[in-house]
Amino acid sequence: MSERTDTRTTPGLLDDSETREPRRFKVLLHNDDYTTMDFVVHVLRSVFQKPEHEAMRIMLAVHQQGLGMCGVYTSEVAETKVDTVHAMAKAAGYPLRASMEEVG
Repeated sequence: MSERTDTRTTPGLLDDSETREPRRFKVLLHNDDYTTMDFVVHVLRSVFQKPEHEAMRIMLAVHQQGLGMCGVYTSEVAETKVDTVHAMAKAAGYPLRASMEEVG
């Protein structure tokens, strides 16, 4: 006879009805007075794998509205992308900033 684990009374275990989606985060780029539009497009294409037309659209949103959303990711992926943007900007001598914000 096999022993069954009762997920309703076992701490730390979730049954199927309690399975949750991972938290999701928007990655945002912030406008500044020094980073070139070309560099922002380069970041969007290389870090976020955006096609040229979408990278241009996001770059213009950053420039005109102060913020542009690059994508929505799990926490770990969003953190990595923010860190990558900061490292690329620092290496290129730009003050470009990225941030992450929880969705919903």
